[in-house]
Amino acid sequence: MGWKSIHRWLGLMAGTLALVLGLTGALLAIDPIQQAWQAPAAGELPVATLVERVSRTIPGIEEIRHLPSGVVVVHSFEQDQARAVRVDPADGRVLGPYQPSVLPRWVKNLHRTLLLGDAGRWGAAAAALAMLVLSSSGLLLLLRRMGGWRRLAARVRGTLAQRVHVLTGRVVLAVLLLTSVTALYMSATTLGFVALDPPSEPEVVSVANGQPMLAGAQLLLLQSLPLRDLRKLNFPDASDPEDAWQVTTRTGQAWIDRYSGQQLAWQDATTAQRLYDWALMLHAGEGAWWPWVLVLGATGASIPLFWVTGLILWWQARRHRPRVAHNSPLAQADMLIFVASEDGSTWGFAQALHDALVRAGHRVHSAALEHFQSGPAARQIFVLASTYGEGQAPAHASRALERIQALDAAAVPVTVLGFGDRQFPAFCAFAEALDSTLRQRGWPQLLPFARIHQQSAQEFTRWGEALAQALDEPLALDYRPHRPPTTTLTLEARQDYPGRADQPTAILRFRWLPQSAWDRLLGRGLARFVAGDLLGVLPPDSSMPRYYSLASGWRDGFVEICVRRMPGGVCSGYLHALQPGDTLQAFVRPNPGFALAGERGPVVLIGAGTGVAPLAGFIRGNARRTPMHLYFGTRDPARDFYFGPELQRWLGERRLASLRTVFSRTAGGGGYVQDALRRDASRLQELLARGAIVRVCGSRPMAQGVAQVLDGILAARRLSVAQLKANGRYAEDIF
Repeated sequence: MGWKSIHRWLGLMAGTLALVLGLTGALLAIDPIQQAWQAPAAGELPVATLVERVSRTIPGIEEIRHLPSGVVVVHSFEQDQARAVRVDPADGRVLGPYQPSVLPRWVKNLHRTLLLGDAGRWGAAAAALAMLVLSSSGLLLLLRRMGGWRRLAARVRGTLAQRVHVLTGRVVLAVLLLTSVTALYMSATTLGFVALDPPSEPEVVSVANGQPMLAGAQLLLLQSLPLRDLRKLNFPDASDPEDAWQVTTRTGQAWIDRYSGQQLAWQDATTAQRLYDWALMLHAGEGAWWPWVLVLGATGASIPLFWVTGLILWWQARRHRPRVAHNSPLAQADMLIFVASEDGSTWGFAQALHDALVRAGHRVHSAALEHFQSGPAARQIFVLASTYGEGQAPAHASRALERIQALDAAAVPVTVLGFGDRQFPAFCAFAEALDSTLRQRGWPQLLPFARIHQQSAQEFTRWGEALAQALDEPLALDYRPHRPPTTTLTLEARQDYPGRADQPTAILRFRWLPQSAWDRLLGRGLARFVAGDLLGVLPPDSSMPRYYSLASGWRDGFVEICVRRMPGGVCSGYLHALQPGDTLQAFVRPNPGFALAGERGPVVLIGAGTGVAPLAGFIRGNARRTPMHLYFGTRDPARDFYFGPELQRWLGERRLASLRTVFSRTAGGGGYVQDALRRDASRLQELLARGAIVRVCGSRPMAQGVAQVLDGILAARRLSVAQLKANGRYAEDIF
């Protein structure tokens, strides 16, 4: 079981209990602030002076306590009645009885024992342990999601529930981890696992020397002891002439002869006691600086947010989790299917394969790739894996290769089928790495490694025919594409460009219907997006989306894409036919490998044709005035200078630091964007030496040409495009 599963299931099981402890902890954080606010400041006052003042106003004193909040409480007996009062150390005046109110006592009892006495203490300890594991696993998952400590403050992506869950965690997880550890320690002391007191006290007696008993104000130790260091002062018993003064401080206990004033014994506070004092201060805020108490209160109050958003995320994951019919247990299945899919689309193919094998009389077990293993009855294993971003594994299968490398090879053949898009250089790279690892580990195969381009049903059917022949049994794959959930967008405006003779281009701006906070929290409607993400458009009577790079972000309040009408293009023709007021169905697919994440250093943007769209979105959203330098190549400024007026305006607003344009079909236009890069070689060398990142968007030949030119420019600095990619400084969006 991975950390994600531990975090999810422990949160579900212990969430309600953690909710109770968090809310009661937030309420209890108010009490130290209130007491400290009411307590008169007298930290430097000698304890001897305090004893003298209260002795004048209160008869029969037995004990003086100095609480961590600063409140001074005097316990006494008056007419055989126990009495506890708060006093003002400045003059010994009684401020009122010391009697904690009913509500705080009830809340504290609920927090510490769940109103169940000793049994509840064990329950509270178990809850503290659960919170410790939840906090630790949450911190690990947060670091994994954000890409390590250095990117912990980066922009959070996802649904509203995901963002609230992550942002809250980013703020308070460290505090929750600390309070969990301190709660466990305090529970250990309460349950008797850790002893706070020394094993024994020294045997001391006051020896009468014919002198009268000294008053507390006359004791040298009390004269030199400031009130801030006092914990407790016990007066000698008037009925016992051998009884002594007992002083408890932060560092230990002292016993003082009531006649001579000499110190009879000293006992250092145990390490356990010192740790307990720190734990109490850090956990409950008693005696702590008041801002820390506010932090504790806010942390406790944040737990309902964790709980609610965690439940929503679990429900969303459960709702979107593939439901495979007739899924046999692993131990009984003769056919195993393991799937790696970023957006769930590959599960549709897995379901088709699963159903076909079941119809053929097999017992089939399908699961996510991170659970890869053989089974006692397994005869064949199939791996269906998509590739994410620049050749990465889907997030849930990020450690699948490590798992496979750690397994001993079995005699069961493993067949790998990859899903991807040929336009990307890393076409099915993750699936290919899986297949290579399996062969290196000694796993046999039934069919050689194969690839499926753009979720082609035809290619999948042909692969199924080859599989049926290899298995020597009839097998019909009936794949029905899964239609992703979409949102209705309304065309608000369009800007048309003549472009090439047969390929006009349009910048289309859409708006979406208003969404309630509840819908956003549940992940309904249009997901939040940034420039560089992809808009998936579903033409009528089609379940196969086409993707367009976004030229806008969520904060812009609109969805904008740049579309060239391709001859025979189903989706581009559909989009070009839209008029203002028309609607379409679409969804957003994140593209984190290409999008900008709050960079402050120089950014080099290189685009050609409609590839300028996401780059224009980066510039539009550059409120921080990060130095962005755009190299834009197109054919004719009169026909396809996309975003021309906007680029000039952004230059004036300093959202764009510099603009280099070239036009390949006009005299003196400067050629291609690669030519502009060559002319600016020294400038580019300087920018890249300063840590500039690069984003390239356009056709594959253009991107290849740009990479070759930059390799030549970077050679003088002993750098390369490959090195920039490896360091996360170079990304391409190719179409």
